[in-house]
Amino acid sequence: MGMFDWLTGSKSAPDGVARQPASALRQQLLAINRDTAPFIIRDGAPERCDLVAEWKIVDARWYEIFAKAGLEKTFKVLMKFDEASGEVRSVDQEWTVEWRAGVPNLALAVSSFRGQKKEFSFGTAFAFKEDDLSFGKVYEYRFKTSEIKDPLVATAQAAGWGWKGVAFGKL
Repeated sequence: MGMFDWLTGSKSAPDGVARQPASALRQQLLAINRDTAPFIIRDGAPERCDLVAEWKIVDARWYEIFAKAGLEKTFKVLMKFDEASGEVRSVDQEWTVEWRAGVPNLALAVSSFRGQKKEFSFGTAFAFKEDDLSFGKVYEYRFKTSEIKDPLVATAQAAGWGWKGVAFGKL
């Protein structure tokens, strides 16, 4: 592995662990899915990769005094199995869409990220609630990229595969 592995989250295949076929690795990664997890691992065909682990960080709608506001943020880990090198190549994607509508303005902001990301964030919003107009907490979230990536890397390594974080170039 390389000098910047600590930046990309890359890890060599563990010594002494026989590498399992890609089909077995795929099943083991899909087995991480559970009802209580805040993310899902699914087929990556729409994104042209083998698997996608996707976490909806925030999906909230609320009313403010003069404007209706919303925020949607998604984080994905795209994975492609490189059987020749015995590595799972991964790239992170994050999309944020924020909109605000009110009288007399309308605003929309979109941002995206692709590469390797290490993040810890949290947030809480208080506002007037739409249903009963009471003031209170409308959403609360906490996000750590390691909560989604660590189980993926551990599963790949347990199957004898390395993990290669891709920051630039092709997955």
